[in-house]
Amino acid sequence: MSGARDRSARRPWWHAVVTLARQESRSSWRRLLLFMSAISLGVAALVAIDSFATNVTEAVRDQSRALLGGDLSITSRTAFDSGAIRLLDSLRNAGADVGQRTEFLSMAVAPLTERTRLAQVEAVTPGIPYYGEIVTEPVDAWPRLAAGANTLVDPALLVALDARVGDSLQIGTARFHISGVVRSIPGDVEIANALGPRVFIAARWIDSTGLLQTGSRAEYTALVRLPQGMNPQRTVRAIRPRLEASHLRARTVADTERELTNAAEQLRRFLGLVGLVALLLGGVGVASAIHAYVVERIPTVAILRCVGASSAQVMGIYLLESVALGLAGAAAGVVLGAGLQLALPHVLGGFLPVDVHPRPVADAMLGGVGVGAWVAVMFALQPLLAVRRISPLDTLRVRTEHGRRVPLWRDPVRLAASVALAGSIIVVAMLRAQTALEGMVMSAALFLALAVLWGSAALVSALARRVVRARWPFVLRQGVANLHRPANQTRAVVLALGFGAFLLSTLYLVHDNLLRRFATAAAATNANIAFIDVQPDQVARLDSILRARGHPALQRVPIVPMRIAAIDGRDAEALGRSRPRWVMRREYRSTYRDSLTASERLTAGRWPPSPRDASGLPGISVESDVAADMGVSLGDTITWDVQGVRVPTIVRSIRDVEWARFEPNFFVVFESRAIADAPQTYVVLTHADDDTERARLQHAAATALPNVTSIDLTLIQRTLARILDRVAVAVRFMALLSVATGIIVLVGAVTASRRQRMREGVLLKTLGATRVQIARVMLAEYGVLGAMGSATGMLLSVGGAWGVMRFLFHAPFRPALPQMAVLTLGMMLLTAGIGFLGSRDVFRATALAALREV
Repeated sequence: MSGARDRSARRPWWHAVVTLARQESRSSWRRLLLFMSAISLGVAALVAIDSFATNVTEAVRDQSRALLGGDLSITSRTAFDSGAIRLLDSLRNAGADVGQRTEFLSMAVAPLTERTRLAQVEAVTPGIPYYGEIVTEPVDAWPRLAAGANTLVDPALLVALDARVGDSLQIGTARFHISGVVRSIPGDVEIANALGPRVFIAARWIDSTGLLQTGSRAEYTALVRLPQGMNPQRTVRAIRPRLEASHLRARTVADTERELTNAAEQLRRFLGLVGLVALLLGGVGVASAIHAYVVERIPTVAILRCVGASSAQVMGIYLLESVALGLAGAAAGVVLGAGLQLALPHVLGGFLPVDVHPRPVADAMLGGVGVGAWVAVMFALQPLLAVRRISPLDTLRVRTEHGRRVPLWRDPVRLAASVALAGSIIVVAMLRAQTALEGMVMSAALFLALAVLWGSAALVSALARRVVRARWPFVLRQGVANLHRPANQTRAVVLALGFGAFLLSTLYLVHDNLLRRFATAAAATNANIAFIDVQPDQVARLDSILRARGHPALQRVPIVPMRIAAIDGRDAEALGRSRPRWVMRREYRSTYRDSLTASERLTAGRWPPSPRDASGLPGISVESDVAADMGVSLGDTITWDVQGVRVPTIVRSIRDVEWARFEPNFFVVFESRAIADAPQTYVVLTHADDDTERARLQHAAATALPNVTSIDLTLIQRTLARILDRVAVAVRFMALLSVATGIIVLVGAVTASRRQRMREGVLLKTLGATRVQIARVMLAEYGVLGAMGSATGMLLSVGGAWGVMRFLFHAPFRPALPQMAVLTLGMMLLTAGIGFLGSRDVFRATALAALREV
C-alpha cells in the first residue's frame, strides 16, 4: 500500500486531472455528441469553402493561358483602325503569332425548318486559340472550319432550330453548312450561353453575311502568341501609348489570372460569412451543452471537492473535456467539409470558367480544426467558470443552478472570459475578411444580431414572469412558466432559431425583390421584342412588316456611337489618368430627344433645356453615376468625337436612370439639333403576346432584313431569373448548414433539460396531470419559443435584406409579408415538433419510472 501511495505521490498534479477527465467522458460522450456535431457543421462549411476556393485558384493558375487563348489579347469595340493594324503588324515582325476573332449578335435561321434563334457569332482566323483545346464532334471539325462555308454550333442551337449536323444555317445574307457541334471551349461557362447559343464561322466569311455595317455592335479581338522569352507584361507596357491612341484594351494571362482569383476570393468571403455564422451558432450550442452538463454534474463536483480536489483541478477536468469536445467536433467537421467540397463544383458549375478538380487542402483543414476547437473552448469557458463556486456543501443540497449568481462586472475572471470571447469573434471575423474595416463591420453585424436575439430571449423570459394570468388554461400557464424556470433553454433556442430564420429569410427576400424588380420593369416597358442595328433606310420596311402582322412600333430610338474628346477643354487622354479609365475611353452609344422617358428622373437642371439657356452649344443630359465618374456638373462642357467630327456640348441636366427596365437607356442624351444628322442606327421596339408569335415575327424580320438582329426581351428576363436562381441555390446550399446547426442546437437544448423536465413530469403526474396535458404544456412552451425566435429572425432579415438592396443593388425594397408569415409559421411548427418529439419520453413514462430516472 505504501508503494502505491509513493507512486501516486510521485505522479504530476495533472495526471489525476487527465484520469478523471477520461473517466468522466466515458459516461457522458453520448450526451455531448450532439453538440460536437454543432461545431462540426460550422467547421465543415469553412473547410469546404476554403478548400474549394483554393482549388479554383489553382485551376485558374493552371488554365489561365488556355482561358485567354494566347499570351495577350487586344480588343476594340470598333474595327481595327490603321494604327491598330500597324501595331499588330509590328508584333508579327517581332516573331509573334497574331490571330483575330470578331464577335457579334445575329439571327440564325434554319431554312429547312424556318425557325429563328438569336445567336452569338464568333468569326475566327485559322490557328486560334493558341492555347487550350476546343472539343468538337466530329473531332477534326475545328481545323476544317476555314476549308469552306462551314459553321460549328452549340448543341443548344440545333435543339432550338430543330436542325441537325449537315443542314444549312443562314447568318445574315450568307448560308453555311453545319459541319459539327462544339462540346467544350476553354473558359466556357454555362450562363454565357443564356442569351444565345454560339455559332463559329471563318473570319473570311464576315463580309458575305452583310451584318457589320456602320453602327453595328461587334467586338474585335486579336490573340497574340509571343515568341519564347518575350514577357507579356513588358510588351504591353511598351505598346501602351499606341494602344491608347487607337482606343484598344490589352489583357495578359496575368490579368486574367488576377481577376478570376479575385472573383474566387470574393466568393469565398461571401459564403465564408455564412459558414462563420454556422460555426458561432455551434459555439452557442456548446455553451448551452456545457451549462446543462455542469448543472447535471453538481453532485459529482461536490463529491470531488469533499475528497480534496481543488476548484482549479475540477475546472481543469471539465476544461479538458471541452477541449477534447472541440477537437473531436472540429476533426469530424474537417472530414465532412472534405466531402462537401465535392458537391460545390456541381452547385457553382454554371459560374466557373475553369475545370475544378476538388482535392483536400491541408491549410484549410488545419485552419478548420484550429478555429473550431478555439470557438468551442471560448464558448464553453463562460459556463465552466461556474464550477469554481460549487462547494462541498452542495452534496447536501438539492439544486438546479450551480453556485450563487454574481454580476459579471464583480467577477474579474468571468469578465475576462467574456472579453476574450468577444475578441475571439472579432479576430475570426477579421481573418475571414479582406480588410480590417470589413472585419470590424462583419463583427459589428454579428454582435448586433446576437444582441437583438439575446435581448428578445431575455424579453420572453421577463414577460413570461409577468403576463401569466390565473384565468388562462393550465397547460398554457405551465408552458409559459417553463420559459423562465431554472435551467431553461430560452436563450439557446431563440438564438438557434433566430439565426436560421434570419439567414433563410434574408436570402429569400433579396431573391424575391430582385425577381420582382425585373418583372415589374418588364411589365412597365410593355415592349418584349427589340430590333437592333436597323439602318435608317430599313426603318420604313420594318414598320411595314410589323403592321402587316398587327404589331405597332412602340419606340424608334436612334443610336449614335461616339467617344469623349475633351472635358472643359482638357484632353480626354490626359483626364483618363485621374479619372476612371472606362468612363473616359469607352465608346458611348447615345441618342437624341427633347423629352424624358418613364425610366428617367431629373435630379438637377432642366430637360429639355430652356431657350434662355442657349449659349450656342447644344445641351446634353448625363446619367448621375457617369457624371460623378466624369467629374462634370451643370454648365460644364464636353466635346465629343462623333465618327471623326468634333461636337461641343454643355451639360444642362443630370438624371437617374432605372436600368432594370427592358428598354433602351443611355448614359448621355443629346438635344435633337446636336446630332440628328450624324450617321446612326435605330432600335425598334414592339410587343407580341406569345412565344409562337414572337418567333414568327423574328423569322419574318430576319428573312426580309438579314442584318437586323432581334432580341426577345422575355428570354432575357427568363435568363436573369435562371441566373438568380442559380446564385440562390449556391448561397442556400451554405445557409442550410446554419439552419441544420440551429436545429441541432434546438435538439440539444431539449436533451440537456431532460432531467428538469422529468422532475416536472413527476410533480405534474403526482398532482393528477394526464399525458395529454403534459404534451400540451410542451407544445405551448416550444410554440412560444418558435414564434419568438422566428419572428425576431424575420425582423432582422428585413433590415438585412433592405441593406443589401439599398447599398449593393441600389434598388427599392419591399418585404414579402405573406411568404415571411409562412416561413415564421414553418419555423414555429418545426420548433414545437422537435420539442414535442424530444420530450415524448417525459409524458409517456409513468410516475414511478420517472422517479427512478430522476
